[in-house]
Amino acid sequence: MPFIPHTEQDIRDMLETIGVSDIERLFDEIPQNLRSGKLEKIPAAMSEQEISRLMSQRAAQDGQALCFIGAGAYEHHIPAAVWEIATRGEFYSAYTPYQAEASQGTLQLIYEFQSMMTALMAMDASNASLYDGASALAEASLMAIRSNRKSRSRRILLPAAVHPAYRGTAHSIVANQQIELLEVPYHDEGGHTAVESLSQYDGEDIAALVISQPNFFGVLEEVDALTDWAHANGALVIAVVNPIAMSLLKPPGRWGEKGADIVVGEGQPLGIPLSSGGPYFGFMCTRKEHVRQMPGRIVGRTVDRDGRVGYTLTLQAREQHIRRSKATSNICTNQGLMVTAATIHMALLGGEGLRRVALASHANTRRLVEKLTSDTISLRFNRPYFHEAVLNSVLPLGRLLRPLYAHNLQPGYALGEDYPELGESMLVCATETKTEADLDVYQDHLSRVIDKQTTAGCPVQPRMA
Repeated sequence: MPFIPHTEQDIRDMLETIGVSDIERLFDEIPQNLRSGKLEKIPAAMSEQEISRLMSQRAAQDGQALCFIGAGAYEHHIPAAVWEIATRGEFYSAYTPYQAEASQGTLQLIYEFQSMMTALMAMDASNASLYDGASALAEASLMAIRSNRKSRSRRILLPAAVHPAYRGTAHSIVANQQIELLEVPYHDEGGHTAVESLSQYDGEDIAALVISQPNFFGVLEEVDALTDWAHANGALVIAVVNPIAMSLLKPPGRWGEKGADIVVGEGQPLGIPLSSGGPYFGFMCTRKEHVRQMPGRIVGRTVDRDGRVGYTLTLQAREQHIRRSKATSNICTNQGLMVTAATIHMALLGGEGLRRVALASHANTRRLVEKLTSDTISLRFNRPYFHEAVLNSVLPLGRLLRPLYAHNLQPGYALGEDYPELGESMLVCATETKTEADLDVYQDHLSRVIDKQTTAGCPVQPRMA
């Protein structure tokens, strides 16, 4: 985006208009002892050429590794048109659309995003997005407590197979609000949340059950049975889903007899580059009866007094509009630029395009698992998975992965820190961006490393059951 700085004359004209002699006078209310003084450690300014060279060098440090890590952030193909359009000045610099009469373009785009998300999730309403998938789960937990009028409990069942970062974020946000997150173990052989594991809560007052589809291990959950159990026990259902997977799998609005009540997830797969971890955006959808408890902005479509279609912010129970104590949330800003890119991305691909991405990603992951499994590497869980899977090694995982890093290959996400009971296991992922040659490169490097480790007499770990 072009940047046009103020000229010295521009600055003098502005200062003269407001009646001050210099810019420093604008800060005269700040006591001298609170000012930082000269910033001596900040280097001198660089020219445009020098800055471009420096940033190119830093970007090159990432090495363009062949990446097979998923774990919540996924490398998908993004058509060039997505960010070419999203970074136009009208979108790139647009601020919060508080004045509807001056923000119809931005409001319409958000309305289209909401419409696309409700269609993808088979839900009634969507907000304009949240910070990220993890904070969206925390917001959904708070929303479930407000929405479930039949429950006096402040307990939510949160399976261990939900993304560890999501669980940690949700706990940080809701724990001090006297909400208890009860961990539900995953099935040792399937890696899923078995309905039988919920039997200890039969008949108890539970506000909500979280269901992840697919879960952190890439495993597909028994969503219909879990949803029906929750509703039979008076609990709401919070779905945590991958939006790409929802183009292929049954959407949460159709889970069980009644469907999920609240749906959240990470929107990064929808046209957002990995970008070393952000910015991303979270999405949230809900059923009509809960819409007034949904945090964040909602854009509505209406007509003006002349009968022309118009768009406006509606149901915005945010701290910027009402008293903080009455707000549904105090952290519910929407990621407007990311949503812009996601809307363009979904419009370009369409439902069939998203489905093809999901099918290709799943097929690539199945081929990757077939290529990597051997006497040393095995598939850890026995249930269907989407586009990532857990592999277990009988050799120490660290010794296998370190040489692969040296070959500019990111082989997967080691699970030992988050799930010590899984031992020498890692999560691998292959999206539609991976070719057969990419899979062969991984297989060849891993086979050579295993052969060297075996020849060197590396101790073998007991195989996981």
